[in-house]
Amino acid sequence: MITCHCNIITEREIVEAIEGLLDEDCWQLIVPIKVYRALEKRGKCCRCFPNVVDIIIRTTEEYHARMSHGGGADLLVFREKLMQLRNHYVGGMDERQRKGNRAA
Repeated sequence: MITCHCNIITEREIVEAIEGLLDEDCWQLIVPIKVYRALEKRGKCCRCFPNVVDIIIRTTEEYHARMSHGGGADLLVFREKLMQLRNHYVGGMDERQRKGNRAA
């Protein structure tokens, strides 16, 4: 499934980039710009960033669930940080849009 239409980036490519970043440092805070830098791309319209944040959260949780041996307390703190990041990006989605504006 294509997540970023501007750069033609699929969800699978994003997941692979996230897993590569997590292999380097499993507790780093991954943001969309890090993922795009790993893919050697840059955000153009950045409307895909909320979806990328959702993919980051899901992929990070799955990664840590695979690597965890019952240490779920660290995962909860990390999830809270990711949710704050997600809320930061979702907060301004109505910016510069008129009522009734449709994407398609």
